[in-house]
Order: sequence, then structure tokens, then C-alpha cells
Amino acid sequence: MNTYLFIYYLIQFCGHSWIFTNMIIRFLSFGKDSLADTFYSIGLVMRLCQSLSILELLHILVGIEENRFLPRFLQITERIIILFVVITSQEEVQGKYIVCVLFFLWNLLDVVRYTYCMLSVSGTYYGALTWLNYTLWIPVYPLSVLAKAFAIYESLPYFESFGTYSTKLPFPVALSIYFPYILKLYLAMLFVGMFFITRYLCSERKAHLGASYIKEKRS
Repeated sequence: MNTYLFIYYLIQFCGHSWIFTNMIIRFLSFGKDSLADTFYSIGLVMRLCQSLSILELLHILVGIEENRFLPRFLQITERIIILFVVITSQEEVQGKYIVCVLFFLWNLLDVVRYTYCMLSVSGTYYGALTWLNYTLWIPVYPLSVLAKAFAIYESLPYFESFGTYSTKLPFPVALSIYFPYILKLYLAMLFVGMFFITRYLCSERKAHLGASYIKEKRS
């Protein structure tokens, strides 16, 4: 199973590293002009990586990955909803600068995370990388939540204008589903989830950065 996990983490590392490097190179080459077409340049690889991350829930359920299911479930579903429901479904949103910011924050976290996971599966531990993996989220994760919230806010006028995902259920239910209302409700839930995930990440940081834990890994 360690071999399988190593290959999985390696694939994710390569995918997110390619996205992260591509974004930096494009910004250095084209400046602000590169921000508007970020989704068109890396959106496919981003969708593949995020779709593949669903396997991590299966890893937890079968016991080959040590992680709590609910926090990881919330993190993955947040990204899936924002990427596939909010951004991919609205072409007008895809060209917004906030998409570039969101992708940058996600991949910054993931490059570090998958590097750490890949090395830990092989039994290799570096104190600096461990510290970075369990500390980087402190500034980056709240910023990513704000970016997700802003992406939802930017998408609302388009969901209202085009009626995407809004529907009326047939008789005898006679129920109308207005999707912008669902998005506004989800926007509030996003910050509730942030509180829960932040508490979990704090506990993980405390557990993995304890002096006794690091000493045990080094021995």
C-alpha cells in the first residue's frame, strides 16, 4: 500500500507542481494579461487533480491513510463545489482574477502537502518540511476561504441572469429551486466549515510539531 500511496502522491505532486510553475512563468512572462486566462490554460489539469483527490476519502475509509474523514471530506467537497459548480459552469467567472488567486493558493498548499506526504510514505522526514506543511495553512487557508467566498459572490449575478441549475419540480410537488439562494446559504456554511477545519488543522499542527513526535520520527 505504501507503493500505491507514493505513486498517488507523486501524481498529485507532479500535477500541482505543473500548475503552480505554469502560473508563475505565465505571470512573469505576460504580467496581468496572464490572470484573465488562467482557467483556460490550467483548468483541465486542475479539474483532473481535484477529481483525483476524491480517492483520498476512500483511502481514509479503508484505513490506508491516517486522517480524519469529516475534515478531509469538507476540504475536498469545498473545492469540488467551487471548481465544478461555480467556476466551470459559468464561462464569465472563468476569466475573473479571483480564479487565478484561488488556484495559486490551492496549489501553494498542495505542492507542500503532497511533497510531505510523498516523502513521509517513504519514511523520509525533514524538520523544515514538516514545519512548513503544518504551518503554511495558517495564512493561506483563511485567504483561500475568502477567495472562495468572493468567487461565489462574483458568480451570483450570472446564476441569476442565466438561471443555471435553477429549476421547477413537476406536479404534484410544485417546488421551485432557485440556485442563487442555495449558493448564498452555502456561502454562510463555508465560514462555519472554516471554523471546524481550522480547529482540526490546529490540533494536527500541535500533534505533529510536538518535540516528542519529531524526535520519534528522527530516531
